[in-house]
Order: sequence, then C-alpha cells, then structure tokens
Amino acid sequence: MTQDTPLEASGTATATALARPRKLFTPSLALFNFGAAVAVLTPVRLTLALKVQELVGNQDKAAALGLVTAVGAVFAIICSPLAGRLSDRTTSRFGMRRPWIIGGATGGAVCLLVIGAADSLWMVVLGWCLAEVFINSATAAATATVADQVPPEGRGRVSGIVGLGLPAAVLTGSVIVNAFASSVTRFVVPGALMLVFAVLLILNLSDRRLHERPAKFDLKEFASSFVFNPRRNPDFGWLWIGRFAVMFGSSGVQTYQVYLLTDRFGLSGSALTGVIVMANTGAAIAMIVSSYLMGMLSDRLRRRKPFVAAGSVFIALGLAMIAFAPDPTLVIAAGPVVGFGAAGFLAVDLALATQVLPDRGDTAKDLGVLVITNGLPQSVVPVIAPAVIAMGTASISGYSLLYVMGAVSAILGAVCVYRIKGVR
Repeated sequence: MTQDTPLEASGTATATALARPRKLFTPSLALFNFGAAVAVLTPVRLTLALKVQELVGNQDKAAALGLVTAVGAVFAIICSPLAGRLSDRTTSRFGMRRPWIIGGATGGAVCLLVIGAADSLWMVVLGWCLAEVFINSATAAATATVADQVPPEGRGRVSGIVGLGLPAAVLTGSVIVNAFASSVTRFVVPGALMLVFAVLLILNLSDRRLHERPAKFDLKEFASSFVFNPRRNPDFGWLWIGRFAVMFGSSGVQTYQVYLLTDRFGLSGSALTGVIVMANTGAAIAMIVSSYLMGMLSDRLRRRKPFVAAGSVFIALGLAMIAFAPDPTLVIAAGPVVGFGAAGFLAVDLALATQVLPDRGDTAKDLGVLVITNGLPQSVVPVIAPAVIAMGTASISGYSLLYVMGAVSAILGAVCVYRIKGVR
C-alpha cells in the first residue's frame, strides 16, 4: 500500500498525492487510451465519412462531413479543459478522476450507438457532439493521472507505453470497418471497447482525493478553464501553438483520406477498406516501434525537443507522399511514415507537456487546455477543406493542396518546439 502525502490542489482544497502508482496502473491506462482512441479515431478517420456518404450521397459528402466534425470539435474544445478543471475540483469519495473516466466512457458508448442507428444527418451531428463531450471528459481526467502519479523522470517511458494504444487503435479501427458491414456495429464495437477498459482503469487507479471542498466555481473560474497567460508561461504557449500546427496536419487533414481514395482512385467497398487496412497496418507497426523507442530514448538522453520535432518532420513527409500519390500503393507506403512520426511526437510531447504546466494545482485543467489542440484542428480543417479542395486544377488536385497544407503546418509545429526554453 502506498503512503499518502498532502498536495495543494485547485482553490483552497487539499488533495493526496501517491508516492507511486499501483503495479497495473500503466498497462490499464495504456488500454484505456487504446479504447478511447478506437472510439474517437475510428469515426474521425473512417466511419463518420462512410455514414455521412450513406446519408447524403456523393455530391454533398465533403461539406456534410465538415459540418459534423467541425461542430463536434467545438464541443470537444469546450469540454476538455472544463472537464479537466472540474476533475481537479471533484470531491467524490471515489476520487477526483474515477467518476469522470467511467461516466465519460459510458456516455460516449451510448452516443456512438445513437450515431450508428441514425437515419438523418442531424442525428449524426447531435450524437457526435455529445460523444465528443463524454469521451473528451474521460480522456482529460485519465491523462491527468500521469502527472498525478508518475515522477517527471519516468514520464517519457510511461507516455511511450501509453502511446502504444494509438497505433493499436488505428489498426483496430480499420479491422472493425473491414470486418463488419453494419453501420451500427461499426460504431458500437469501439464504444464497447472503451467502456471495458475504462472499468479496468478505475479498478487499478489509486486516485487522488480532495479533503476540503474547493472554492465556489463561478463564471470567472469557468472562463479561466479555457485560457492561460502566455506571457507568464511562454513555454506552454509555444507548446500549444506547435501542437496545434502538428495536429492540424496529422488528424485534421487525415479526416479526408476516405474521400481522397474514393474520388482520386475510384475505390469503394472491399477495395477501399482493403487499402485502408494495409495502410493502417503499416502505420500501426511503425507507431508501436516509434512510441516506445522515442519515449525510452527521450528519458535516457534527458531530451524532449529533438524527438518531438523529428516526429513532426516525419508526419510532414508522409502527408506530402499522400498529396502526390499516383496510385494507392504510395498511400499505403505513406501510412508507416505518418504513423512513425505521429506516435513519436505524441509519446514525447505528453512528457514534455507535464514539465511546462503553468500550475501544478490545476494539472487536469492545463492538460485540458492543451487537449484543445486535438479538437480545434478538427473544427478548423472541415471549414476550409471544401474550399481548398475546390481550388484544385488540372495540374494539382484539391486533395493534393489540402495535404500539402497539412505538411507545411506540421513543419511549422517542429519550428515552434524549439522556441521552448525550459526543457531540452
């Protein structure tokens, strides 16, 4: 059993901090990260595009998908830091993080079921907005447990292990789409996986508890959940901007890969899902190698920035390959390149983030502000993507322009990382 020690939390309340996590904490967190990633990435990368196309047809699919993902991302932007702040202030006898993890996973699974059964675009929009709220609330609380329980010198290793869930999720999502023809099943299975692993995590989490009720949560507290002072915390500011730029390319632009394959190469049915499975299989293998390797090397060399920047460059290279792919083979080959960069970036980026947090008492809130960089690109890209695609000419297609834009953005993210001064 671990010994509890007092630690200042948000407001005037006092929380306990564990000297070390339980033995199964790290694998349980990795599995939950995997489940949550399957629940989010499978719709974002695959099933939402297919569902929207099924409901509205080919002519309006790009704009309709943009509507669904953009509105949903707005809800993700709002709820991630807000849920983090509320998690920091939760006085439940079950702990600060547990209620948010299990509640968010349960609500998210139900919403995915609603989307799968939807017979109108507006039902999909509503279901995805609520799914973003629940799932991002759960992940905001789960992410905060790394800073709660793992000392800085071990966070690269833990982040690398947790990051293994992302490549497994990418591959699992494509397998689910290929294995099941039913739209409902394609949404229900990811939600069920997330819920099972949420239960496993809360059973293996020695959660922090607040001993005193925090100060009243007023409008000022609410507004401060979404902001930080970049003048006082320039390192966190550069991290935020750089992460947004990288996620703009790696997640926002990638949303349109299904439509690139269908419109540029005429793929559909098993041919479409077959290419996606092959690309994602290569990506998953590369991500597994990159996530653990970069996390371990980052801890051993005591450096974060070179690994984060290198991940950004690999993402840019892979996006450029997709932009000018003359056939599906190069798209498949680009999968491992993007995957290697994305996993390496995310594994070390989380470790870097925990070392530049503005306020140790508001860990989940500050990480929630950082998580905005996951949702905001998915809101911005769908707004501008249809216009960018429409700008395509005989010499360069609209999808090429979109992916080049993502590659340039990823390179800018690497540049921003080197503006951080407090971490090597």
